[in-house]
Amino acid sequence: MTKASARHILVATEDKCNELKSKIENGEDFAVVAKEYSTCPSSRDGGNLGTFSPGMMVKEFDEVVFSAPINEVQGPVKTQFGYHLVEVTSRS
Repeated sequence: MTKASARHILVATEDKCNELKSKIENGEDFAVVAKEYSTCPSSRDGGNLGTFSPGMMVKEFDEVVFSAPINEVQGPVKTQFGYHLVEVTSRS
């Protein structure tokens, strides 16, 4: 079965998500931005979500994690929880 590892940043608005994506694209560290801005408890670990299989996350999140290029920030991704920036760190 396919598995992936990813990290994410969760915020309330699409505008904030785009602002944080720009920070990362301009050289700020993903984990540092996650610790400062993400509202998810994973922020304590730089947004790291660990390893998971398809179906373990909400549909919109799964679609990105199991199709996006590795180590490339994706988003904003809208889910019932808010807006995410997602970075797939590995997939097998």
